[in-house]
Amino acid sequence: MATIVTLLVDAVASDPVAAWLIPDPTERQDIFHRLLAMEIDHAVEFGTVDVTLDMTAVAVWHHHPASQAAPFGIYHLSALTGSALPRFEQWHALLRRYRSDAPHHWLAWLHVSPDARRHGIGRTLLAHHHERVDQLGHPIDTVVTTTGSRDYLTGRGYRAGLPLHLPAGPPMWPLHRAAGPVPPNTAD
Repeated sequence: MATIVTLLVDAVASDPVAAWLIPDPTERQDIFHRLLAMEIDHAVEFGTVDVTLDMTAVAVWHHHPASQAAPFGIYHLSALTGSALPRFEQWHALLRRYRSDAPHHWLAWLHVSPDARRHGIGRTLLAHHHERVDQLGHPIDTVVTTTGSRDYLTGRGYRAGLPLHLPAGPPMWPLHRAAGPVPPNTAD
């Protein structure tokens, strides 16, 4: 699990929303290391974590509602984020307005190491989970922090919504992939 957390911590080093949440790069790395360790543990127990064998790519999925998951409360967030808590609260409030209460899967993270990109690894991780979630008939939601991520996912069947705006911060884009059960196999 430590390798997965390190992979994701590397991803937030240059992420515009992560930089808005925690402007100091060293503090950002420290706080996100703790947050992501907890998030990965939670996803392993109550969601799905797909990772490549060589640990160069990961997709982290949350299932909503998580039937037996303990809520991640303000106490936990405060203990993990310290003085960055007010911005995390603003961020969570913005995301809560977008999130649905209906059953769905939430793509929390999709990251491929820069040196492993352009080989279809991200597409394969998505397709693997899409197949499973389509069998359940659930939609998928996510919010991304860059136009590159937005464009990548819209090219894979996600529909982008209007940008969400953090106070004096960068935009984020909500994306939705409609529920779609896999059609029955009609081949003889």
